[in-house]
Parts: sequence; C-alpha cells; structure tokens
Amino acid sequence: MENNQMTKENGSNLIQIKNLKKHFKIGGGLKGPKTVYAVDGVTFDIKKGETFGLVGESGCGKTTLGRTLLRLYEPTAGTVTYDGDVIFDENNKKNNPKMLPFRRKMQIIFQDPSASLDPRMTVGEIIGEALDIHKLHQGKDRADRINQLLDRVGLNSEHSNRYPHEFSGGQQQRIGIARALAVEPEFIVCDEPISALDVSIQSQVVNMLEDMQDELGLTYLFIAHDLSVVRHISDRIGVMYLGNMVELGNGREMYADPIHPYTKTLLSAVPIPDPKANREKKRIILEGEIPSPMNPPKGCKFHTRCPFATDVCKQEVPEWREVKDGHFVACHNV
Repeated sequence: MENNQMTKENGSNLIQIKNLKKHFKIGGGLKGPKTVYAVDGVTFDIKKGETFGLVGESGCGKTTLGRTLLRLYEPTAGTVTYDGDVIFDENNKKNNPKMLPFRRKMQIIFQDPSASLDPRMTVGEIIGEALDIHKLHQGKDRADRINQLLDRVGLNSEHSNRYPHEFSGGQQQRIGIARALAVEPEFIVCDEPISALDVSIQSQVVNMLEDMQDELGLTYLFIAHDLSVVRHISDRIGVMYLGNMVELGNGREMYADPIHPYTKTLLSAVPIPDPKANREKKRIILEGEIPSPMNPPKGCKFHTRCPFATDVCKQEVPEWREVKDGHFVACHNV
C-alpha cells in the first residue's frame, strides 16, 4: 500500500492520451456512409498506481475510449503513449508497433461477463489461453498458475473444469478478472465491471479490485455509471459528454465543487443516504434530447441542453484548460 501511494504522489504518468479520436463509418444508402463521432478529441493522462474514473451518460463514448486506447478499436486520430512508448501516432501510422508485447501490460475486464467468456471453453482453458499465447507457463506450472488465479478471485481449483454457463454472473465476472490477471498486467481497463451484477455482489468485486491494486500495484481506468462507486474507488474522475471530456479533476474535489454544468447535473442525481436530506436536495433536470453523435451540434456540444448557454457557446468549441491545480474543464462560462 505504501509503495502504491508513493507512486500516486510522485505523479508519473503511465498513459498519455492526446487528441484521441475514434470515428465509425456506418451505412451506405443514397447519401453515402455516415460518420459516428464516438470519441472526438480527448486529452488526458493516467498516473501510475491510480484509479481514473470515467463517467457520463450511455452513448457518450466511455467504452469506446477504453477500447480505443488499448487499440482493440484502431484510433482514427491522436496519440497514445504507454510508459514512454508510443503505441499509436496518427502522423506515423506505418510505424505504429504491434500490440502483442503490450497486451501483457494492458488488459480489460468486460462489462458483460457471460458474453465475454467463450461458452465452448472450460474456465481453465479460458484463463490458460493467455498463458499459451505469451508462452508464460507450461505443464504443471501452467495448471498451478491457473489454480492460483482462481484462488485469488475467490474460486477454487475444481472450477477450472467447468464451463461458463455453470456459474452465476458474479462468478463469471471473477473468471473474467482472473483472465485479465493471468499475464501479470500493469494497467487494466475496467469497463463497467459491476453494472451487470447484483448489488450484494458489486461491493465484493469492488473490494477485490482495490485489494489487487494494493497488492500488485495496478493502474485502473474504471468506467461506470454508478457515481457512488466511482467516488469510492477513484483518485481522479473524468466526465464525458457526446465524445468529449468536459471536466477532469481530483475525485473529492469534483464531488465537493463541480464546475461544468453537465457535471453538476450528474452529481445532483446521486442519492444521499439520509432520507430527509435526499428529499430536500435540489435535483437539476435537463431539458431537450441528447444530440446524435452522427450529427453533433456546433460549438459546445452541451449547449443544446445547457441552461447557461450563450451565443458564443453555439459557435465556438470551448478550450480544454486548467482552471485549478489539476482541475480541467471545457466551458466558456468558467
């Protein structure tokens, strides 16, 4: 725990993302293909040993961002750097490295555990596949490593011969976590890892992820809808809206003093344990529909729903700037 905390305080970056974009071409039709601007120019960094929380409405681009920085989706533009090594550069695409050496360092836990596990493979085969690809363990060492991973996530060696459909959702997610840990990664994208689980199981999985971070010195990008969980687990938090980052800052500061109107709206929806205080809490209700990522509005993308929008918001894209120490926001009215 002490080494992990020292790493956070030193502030060295593990992931650096600059102007990252991922656009999808869809359809054909009479007017030709359309473009979905899923991630449209995001810049931030993730420090070694920290948990970076990523929140926003469904469809804002959170999952796409996580998969794109891992190059599970090939980026459209921008630069991604991992611990000093450039793993994607739009200006030098021919020399972008093969990702297999980086797969040992960068892993992902998927949102839907049942869909992410091959139903034709046993648990042992699912976890052992990564060991085989990277040639890490063979024979008895391979079996021992699989049993060790199962034990770490709260399962036992007998489970290695069963198939995914024989497990509950919580157990399936534990298998997914064991698979991610198999190659001893340094960085894990946690793509809404608890959203498909019962509330009683969610806390167990979150606690397990925190324990593993302390023991193994892991770095997380934690994508979630549940703002209470994000507040609990995250060191810093980024807020996305329609493919863009609108605010980023220290977790406690973001909850205590949000700056961007969209962040204030999100946090106003977080329930308070005290029933009386929760009833008296003022909730901000946004009007209007969420714009389509195929046809985003000009200027600030939030201006069509923002109660404080001015003429400049409708015409000019707000600058991504640091308004406090380590606190960034993109808003004309700040």
